[in-house]
Amino acid sequence: MKRQVDYTWRVAELMAAAGMHNSTDLIPRLAERGIQLSRPQVYRVVYQRPERVSLQMMAALCDIFGCGVEDLVTVTATDVRRKKAATVGKDSAPNVVEMNKSVRPRRARVLRDDD
Repeated sequence: MKRQVDYTWRVAELMAAAGMHNSTDLIPRLAERGIQLSRPQVYRVVYQRPERVSLQMMAALCDIFGCGVEDLVTVTATDVRRKKAATVGKDSAPNVVEMNKSVRPRRARVLRDDD
């Protein structure tokens, strides 16, 4: 069975719980841990869902907020059901028509108005 995996990035929630209401409040705390980021980069880390995050960044965020990785990222996984293909035959649905054995459209005959 195929599974669909998704995640929720929760840095903004953890910042609010710690009393930090601006993304710029995170810049000096990251710098204390050896991570130098510009204001736009920190804004993206806080408010946008990142595709890639270094382990150093994850460790620094965990240290800043006193939490574990599972608090920064919430992972969800669900089973993906495959769509059943339409079957043709005795057991097929009543609204499914077999083109091989059913009525085919008639060829159109064009008539002119002056005939």
